Amino acid sequence: MTSNGIDVKSRASDADHIEHGGVDKPQAHQVDIQQQHPEMYLEALARYPDDESVDPAEEKRLVRKLDMRILPCSESATSSTTWTRLRCASYAAIFGLKEGLDLQGEEYSWLSSCFYFGWLVWAIPSNLIMQQCPPAYYLAFNILMWGVLLMAQAAAQNFAGLLALRILSGAFEAIADPAFMLITSMYYTRAEQPSRIAAWYIWNGIGVAGGGLIGYGIGHIQGSLASWRYEFIVVGAFCAAWALVLALLLPNSPRTIRGFTHNEKLIMIARMRRNRTGIEQRRVRWGQVREAYLDYKTWLFTLLGFMSNVPNGGISNFSTLVIQGLGFGTLETALLGIPRAPSSSSGSASAPSPTGTCPRTTARWCAPSSCCPPSPARSGSLAPDDAYIGRLICFYLTGSYQASFVLSLSLITSNTGGQSKKMIVSGMIWFGACIGNIASPFFYKSEQAPSYPLGIGSLLVANCIEVVLFFVFRYAFKWENRRKEKQREQLRAAGNDLANDLSAAGFTDLTDKENPYFVYVY
Repeated sequence: MTSNGIDVKSRASDADHIEHGGVDKPQAHQVDIQQQHPEMYLEALARYPDDESVDPAEEKRLVRKLDMRILPCSESATSSTTWTRLRCASYAAIFGLKEGLDLQGEEYSWLSSCFYFGWLVWAIPSNLIMQQCPPAYYLAFNILMWGVLLMAQAAAQNFAGLLALRILSGAFEAIADPAFMLITSMYYTRAEQPSRIAAWYIWNGIGVAGGGLIGYGIGHIQGSLASWRYEFIVVGAFCAAWALVLALLLPNSPRTIRGFTHNEKLIMIARMRRNRTGIEQRRVRWGQVREAYLDYKTWLFTLLGFMSNVPNGGISNFSTLVIQGLGFGTLETALLGIPRAPSSSSGSASAPSPTGTCPRTTARWCAPSSCCPPSPARSGSLAPDDAYIGRLICFYLTGSYQASFVLSLSLITSNTGGQSKKMIVSGMIWFGACIGNIASPFFYKSEQAPSYPLGIGSLLVANCIEVVLFFVFRYAFKWENRRKEKQREQLRAAGNDLANDLSAAGFTDLTDKENPYFVYVY
């Protein structure tokens, strides 16, 4: 069987050779591809041998079509569902959760943190399982379990029961953001990824606003159950219903995506060659797992995840209590949580891609770092106890702290090659995020309510360290690129056809460290 003069069987044999570790660097006509149905990958490489062979107008139409199909399913509605669910305990707290279960001392803080213990334990295994499963189906299953467990929390009768359910919920939550990162990297180029990942954040803000409206509506329910129990039931049912929608609409692979022509699928595959990070690889490569843990950048990402989520854990779970502590009633508090949503969305919307206000080569670190300084500056102005309106406005403005973290996720999808390595690095940034979310609620001491100076201070320190980390990443990537250029010079001196090798390397499952043609973006 041939396609445009290229022997498919021979190319499939070469792919299998690479699959079993037969080469150390990408060679022309050796493409590591999905072992099931490799013909489509080989056909895409044959029909579109280089980036110039893809018609820009046709590609632009394809990207618009992908946006209409993928963004509503994942980044928008699912992110909204997730963030509404994450604030469920916070809204339940103002509707009587603490009194209903007779929570004492730091027990509410433990309920806020325990969610992330389940996430912490299951984050890496869940990422490796997803690599071997259809990602959309695996994600939908986890969302369904979130909804079921969330509804089960409405039946909790004591602290221990609710604690166990929240730990289990955290385990199923662990795959959410890594799944969105994986799906984004499968369909979008590195230049397109920041703006698509930013879309999650914009809809996260909508989730915050939606949570306030839902909370306000639930507060008016006059039923046989306490109001806080209805909070879990309503949001949990919505999550479970959305899981079924995702299973039907969210694609698992460029090969099997419904509603696209055969040629559109070929273009979809061919243009991913630019990423140099692979497309599909269902087999876990333990060498890549080992490399991920030995790569200093993995631990920088872990530290970034920790610092970015020290503010998140406290504010997500104590935001309603902070507002209520300013002297507002229960229903007023639910509504007053809504205005913080525009602040949460504004940071990522202002500079979502390298074509924004920052120079192209610095957009990846400029946009996130620009979102951090305003947050500590605003949170620091919460000090005057009697200026409750001013403190409320300043609290709204702290929402920009999230934009830096969500936008920085594109640093992983764009700068990590090899599917197994990408799964580990994606898991590790959320591993750090879990630790930050676990520690954060304990900075909000009950005796310091409602101003919580220690909690606000932790937000300030974490944001400042986060800014420093973005500069560290920028200079680390510049240093790595200089090393890659030296490797390419050696290959040129040895007489390698770099143009041909570069095209073939786009489909190889090589890590960013192994691939001499990989260029880090920042």
